[in-house]
Amino acid sequence: MTEYHIPKRLMTLAYASSIALMIGYALWLYAMGDYRDLLVPTFMTLLLLSALLMHIGQGLESYLPRIVLLCCTYLVVLSAYYHHPDVSSIWLGLPITAAFLLLPLWAAVLTNVTVGPLWWLLPSVAAAPNAIIVGYAALTLLLALPRWEHARRRALLRATDPNDSDCNAFHIDTLKERLNSEFQRAAMLNQQLAVLVLHLPQLDMAEEQFGHRALKALLGALCSEVNSRCRDHDVLGRADNATFWLVLPDTSESGALLVRERLQRALSERVLVETGQLEARIAACLPSRAEGFERYIKRLEARGSSLSNV
Repeated sequence: MTEYHIPKRLMTLAYASSIALMIGYALWLYAMGDYRDLLVPTFMTLLLLSALLMHIGQGLESYLPRIVLLCCTYLVVLSAYYHHPDVSSIWLGLPITAAFLLLPLWAAVLTNVTVGPLWWLLPSVAAAPNAIIVGYAALTLLLALPRWEHARRRALLRATDPNDSDCNAFHIDTLKERLNSEFQRAAMLNQQLAVLVLHLPQLDMAEEQFGHRALKALLGALCSEVNSRCRDHDVLGRADNATFWLVLPDTSESGALLVRERLQRALSERVLVETGQLEARIAACLPSRAEGFERYIKRLEARGSSLSNV
């Protein structure tokens, strides 16, 4: 199921706020002369600083900085219960909530179900009323259900809507079905078939640097330019995050190259406010006579990967 992504700016703010809180907590302990508890917030400040640097360098795709932030949250609560047994049990909700904010749904549920019983090994938590157990389970369900419902609706939408959720192009499942139909028809009628693989390198960083609005603008510009210059029976679909396939039925290699040049010129002339000139890498890929559909799909995917690494 599709997972939502927290914008990079918001995550950067979360890391920076956590560092500021840890520094403030450490300074407060120092001012109060509580040197025994000073080691934990100092150590976690260094961990959070490293997590922030990893987040800035690796972007949204890496969960390692988020795991570091989550571990720091657990350490804060664990340290509080260890050094101050009279701390309210309500603070157990902090790592539960953090897990659902930072991890995919399945990982957050697994973490809370696994770690949950371990909290009761602490004397202060074990002495708490049994209602805390019910509250722990209720909060986990309360945080999990909206995420699950969102993922379920996204999956249902993908199953019923042939278009990608972010742009005017077919999503990968429908794209492969349409390509398979054209592949079989070309083989049966001895006709030609060509596919243009389009890669937009700007899409990899657009959302991280400029937000989701810039990503939608890039996708909209690409789809409008391509669809306006194609025939009605040509098929445009989104193969992955930054790669599209344009299926050209009854098109020879020379015809595909003409379409490629026309699209390359049109896309390079399109300028967006936030991301500048639209950059596109386009390659033609035609099936060979003895080639099966699955092998052709792998060649298309490999061509897209090679374009992304240029």
